[in-house]
Amino acid sequence: MASSGNAVSSPMVILAPKTKTKKKHFVQQKVKVFRASGPVLSVFMWGVNHSINDLNQVPVPVMLLPDDFRANTKIKVNNHLFNKENLPGHFKFKEYCPQVFRNLRERFGIEDLDYQVSLTRSPPVRGGDTQGEGILLTSYDRTLVIKQISSEDVADMHGILSEYHQHIVKCHGSTLLPQFLGMYRVGVENEETYLIVMRNMFSHRLVVHRKYDLKGSLVSREASDKERVKELPTYKDMDFRNNMQKVYVNEEQKEKVMEKLNRDVEFLVKLKIMDYSLLLGIHDVGRAEREEEEGEEPSNEEEREPENGLAQAPNVGSYGTSPEGIAGYMASCKPLEPGEFDPYVDVYAMRSAPGAPQREVYFMGLIDVLTQYDTKKKAAHAAKTVKHGAGAEISTVHPEQYAKRFRDFIANIFA
Repeated sequence: MASSGNAVSSPMVILAPKTKTKKKHFVQQKVKVFRASGPVLSVFMWGVNHSINDLNQVPVPVMLLPDDFRANTKIKVNNHLFNKENLPGHFKFKEYCPQVFRNLRERFGIEDLDYQVSLTRSPPVRGGDTQGEGILLTSYDRTLVIKQISSEDVADMHGILSEYHQHIVKCHGSTLLPQFLGMYRVGVENEETYLIVMRNMFSHRLVVHRKYDLKGSLVSREASDKERVKELPTYKDMDFRNNMQKVYVNEEQKEKVMEKLNRDVEFLVKLKIMDYSLLLGIHDVGRAEREEEEGEEPSNEEEREPENGLAQAPNVGSYGTSPEGIAGYMASCKPLEPGEFDPYVDVYAMRSAPGAPQREVYFMGLIDVLTQYDTKKKAAHAAKTVKHGAGAEISTVHPEQYAKRFRDFIANIFA
């Protein structure tokens, strides 16, 4: 079996897919592991490598069972004598619903070996702008985003996972929703870190020059002064309107996007989810060409914040079997020209229509889809209504109301 980079998983344990919990204890670990900047990241890389190698030895089930949506596998490592400079002496690693996420990766056209290599061959890099305490990373090849989430988010994810999986099956992986690819817990020194892996919505090679987070609300939806001075600010609905920004695609592309959007939003309404946004990234082809000619580094090479950078799925199989990572196989293909992209890798990209004012590539996806309309949101809605009046376009409204306003706004972003 192929090994990932410089590591081989221990053959000592085999995954038991149907058990709710499987604890494993090692006395001594004779496995070459990875060096990363911190213990949490080192354990995460070790754990992903280990879990994928284990999964490779377990037959793919004919169908997923209800138990698979509750299952997890746990590994606990004690008295860790080998390679201590890279990994802490004691750590725990837990993978949630391994068979479900394996099935989702397959439906999104991602081979497990490529996933493993993208996450473990080199350490992921920190996003240019982390929000609060949470870790936000992109894989070294920039195809995946690793986001720190809360234990409540893990519970919310479990709450929607079965419906999410059904939705992905029904639409053959063709969706604007985040592509959830794996969910893990890392325990180091009695502290637990929860991480979710998603496909990066933005390109691994085309730099995003402008970025918008659109909710369809105009109240308090403007980038702050602090945000505006960043290298790649996240602009909002009012900025979109004030900048006279438009998305220049042809009618057929617009219809395709709106069809996906309507289907996904109906799914979110059914789950009483709200407060999601459309993340829009814009790559300026002319600017990229000029920067290349001048021999400059692009101004915000993609260490920029991939905040919520998620991507939609291709509805085709994976594009390579050699474990080179999700984008690695492209190295053997002909080099792409400025503004060109491979639709199997940059699955969220759309080219501007011929005759558009300028040549652009757009990346579009739905983000922040775990917020349910609960007591906290109801209280926020009441408070904002008092402050802004019942007719104001505030972002905290009932899921049906939110969805209608959101769809109407997005339908109008196209030229």
